[in-house]
Amino acid sequence: MNIKEAKNYIKDTVKIYLKKDEEGEYRIPIVRQRPIFLLGAPGIGKTAIMEQIAQELGIALVSYSMTHHTRQSALGLPFIVHKEYEGKAYDVSEYTMSEIIASVYDVMAASGIREGILFLDEINCVSETLAPSMLQFLQYKTFGRHQVPEGWVIVTAGNPPEYNKSVREFDVVTMDRLKILEVEADYAAWKEYARERGIHTAVLNYLDMKKEDFYKVETTVRGRSYITARGWEDLSQMLMLYEEEGIVTEESFVGQYIRNERVVKEFTAYYDLYQKYRNDYKVEEILTGIVNAQAKDKACKADFDERLSLMGMLIDRMQQDIKENMRKSEMLSDLMNPLKALKTKAQSGIGADELAAFLKKQTEGRQKAMESLQMAGALSAPDKHKHQFIIRFLSGCEKQMRMDDNSSAEEAFAKVKERFEAEVTEYKRNTAQVQEELHHLFRFVEDVFGSGNEMLILVTECTVQADCAKFISMYGCEDYRRHNEELMLTERGGGLLQQIEELDLGTGL
Repeated sequence: MNIKEAKNYIKDTVKIYLKKDEEGEYRIPIVRQRPIFLLGAPGIGKTAIMEQIAQELGIALVSYSMTHHTRQSALGLPFIVHKEYEGKAYDVSEYTMSEIIASVYDVMAASGIREGILFLDEINCVSETLAPSMLQFLQYKTFGRHQVPEGWVIVTAGNPPEYNKSVREFDVVTMDRLKILEVEADYAAWKEYARERGIHTAVLNYLDMKKEDFYKVETTVRGRSYITARGWEDLSQMLMLYEEEGIVTEESFVGQYIRNERVVKEFTAYYDLYQKYRNDYKVEEILTGIVNAQAKDKACKADFDERLSLMGMLIDRMQQDIKENMRKSEMLSDLMNPLKALKTKAQSGIGADELAAFLKKQTEGRQKAMESLQMAGALSAPDKHKHQFIIRFLSGCEKQMRMDDNSSAEEAFAKVKERFEAEVTEYKRNTAQVQEELHHLFRFVEDVFGSGNEMLILVTECTVQADCAKFISMYGCEDYRRHNEELMLTERGGGLLQQIEELDLGTGL
């Protein structure tokens, strides 16, 4: 299976393992909760999907790599205690709590979240002295004499022997206690993740043209040659920072992340072309409707690779603007709940000082909730930004209330409402701007390429990218509707927009 399928399977398993009966007891006892063993090549995203699952389910995540653990650190250290049995005194060996189990309790105490995932990576690379204890752990969820707390699901991962010389193959007894998922690199599945993560357009354009270069491990006369999903993602992030600083990208830099001489040369050459295309076509101007005849003529005569690169740059920029707009919509929608509570409080006859105190309490509660999720590893980057936006807004309102000593609670709330309406007005202005950009993009593709493959790419990307689909569902796009009907991309005859509307993505603010 690919990494997306593995993620969905693990997520469903975790939900089942955490299912309770009417008495609040877990339906599947801990001894019957088989740990999941995710077996796959290095760098394909095993750790990344665990973070996503924890964030999407709102549970905690504790991750450990087993390669550095000794028997003592995993199981605990012995110490002597004095006990009495049937009137006689004895010295008895006990063990301190395992570092791993203690980490789970630490996260529960710090975050207040009682359920989670204990993720143990490289589990098939444990030391020889620790290997016998792993069977007990996999069956009974205990390290030494200390058990993993109820509500914590065990997920493990490892590499096949051909990728890691330290791998110890599990015997049948051990394998019989695991749910084994074998995962292979899959570019199509990774591309969905890459879109959401904002992977550099040059990386995605290159891999769209050369999918065989997405993941590769080879043995050459110079040693091991390898390309991984992790390498492409790390390279993407560094490329963006290099561009911000105006640093030239050279082969030696690319080679730090992509360990394949041919691919390093070809990607670096393509990246130089990508930069040239971006300067020649002036993508930002196209989205504002400013297109000179020379750029249109150049695009019309361009070969396939250049057209694909241009479409990638245009769509990526469009999707970035739509994503930011959708995030702002979510922030404003979430902000409405505390503001409704604030309005009710203001109308209850309290003073402005009391209203400010209530608002401060709301802000501190939001801050604490955000910190708890962050400590538990259950806070995604978009959710963190949303929390931070709301905290800044509420904190600013509270400070304004403190400054306006003579105002009533209702007058103080009126100013809060005024601030919120200003945010909404700015959001609506941005929404109109994004709608214009989308229109200009369709108009450019229509004028230059007609209803050819480029229009097919644009309509398809607007459909499969979640934020674009949601934006079109909320605000409509006549250009999209018209070209979708012309292309007749579905056999059911209803068009792609009907599929989007069936998702019931909401109507915005």
